[in-house]
Amino acid sequence: MLLSQEYRENWSVFSKITFRFVFLYFGLYIFFLFTGRMFFEDFFAWVGKNILKSEGRLEYFPTGSGDTTMAYISIFVQVIFTIIGTFLWSILDRKRRSYNTSFYWLLVLIRIALVVFMLAYGFAKVYKTQFPSPNLSQLLEPLGKHSPMALAWIYMGHSQGFNFFTGLLEVLCGLLLIPRRTQTLGSILTMMVMFQIVLLNLFYDIPVKQFAIHLFLMASLIFFTDIKRVWTVFVENKSVEDYNFFHPVKSRGYHKFIFWFKLIVTILFVSTMAYQGSQTEKTFGDDREKSGLYGIWEVHKFTKNSIERPAIVTDTLRWRYLIFDQKGVACIRTMDNKATWYNAEYDELKKELAIFRRSDSIDHKPFQISKTANELSLKGVFKNDTLSLELKTVDLKKFPLINRPFRWIQETPN
Repeated sequence: MLLSQEYRENWSVFSKITFRFVFLYFGLYIFFLFTGRMFFEDFFAWVGKNILKSEGRLEYFPTGSGDTTMAYISIFVQVIFTIIGTFLWSILDRKRRSYNTSFYWLLVLIRIALVVFMLAYGFAKVYKTQFPSPNLSQLLEPLGKHSPMALAWIYMGHSQGFNFFTGLLEVLCGLLLIPRRTQTLGSILTMMVMFQIVLLNLFYDIPVKQFAIHLFLMASLIFFTDIKRVWTVFVENKSVEDYNFFHPVKSRGYHKFIFWFKLIVTILFVSTMAYQGSQTEKTFGDDREKSGLYGIWEVHKFTKNSIERPAIVTDTLRWRYLIFDQKGVACIRTMDNKATWYNAEYDELKKELAIFRRSDSIDHKPFQISKTANELSLKGVFKNDTLSLELKTVDLKKFPLINRPFRWIQETPN
């Protein structure tokens, strides 16, 4: 094998070159992943502008994307440094016979990174915070207006059970990668899970493609150090000898300390992830606190500045729906189906409802509200316009996406 976790006194030239490349590539990737924004932004921006002639956004900015222009410039720099570094390292250190110790610590670093990320993403699904259920506003969005990524999020968020199962697999990946005895099994399971995620990111235009591919490659590196035994058992159907893992430290006391250290840190980390996942789900997930006006309210009568506006789909000013989901938030959908989100404060005792944006300089006054089980009326001033609205609640039972129950027997597809 090119790279193995067994001790080899003399490595082949190709094995040593491969190790140097792998060491620099993954070492730089992890290093830039955590320090690029803090220390290398100006350098990456210079590379993008002067070498790559990039027209993308050459700065780090708050985003949920891992596939930004700066992220790809980072990969470009990483590859160039890896190639140059491998070449120089191979010349300056050409007499070294092996890299057993360095390779051991590289795999330790990669396993730690994989364990942290797999557990974090796993618990984000177990507690359904990464993919929450579709909100009420999304139920009114035409299918064709959803981006591929939004469609994937709704698909994943629809099922509590599917979220839990996929999250549990990712948590299992992380746990199996912790002991060296189970790391091969953990790497195989991680490769399978990450390959599916890579395909989902590629084909649904989810901007975490670069990161997911690298997690897959890290798991693949661990797997290929033991591929000979896996091939012998599962393909050739032959028995194999015990794997003699190389370890640079022979002290029994050290290994006993590491065992308990791993166990305690794992328990603390898993407990922290579980607690944070539970709290996040209560704040943003399916267990979030609902508004006192929870529901989709359809506007049947809309009067603005004493003029009633008919329900015409081309009217961009008339409200069509007023939606209350999470407490403190309201969504207004106009006749052209454009959704705008606002802060909302509902006082049931005073029968007042304030809809506003904290960033607006316009003073907001609360609507006077009258409510029955199925009807709602609002009167007040909104953005300097006097409004009077009559609304009726939409029956949420009419949405199969959130109401169709599981069933074993189906005579025809639904």
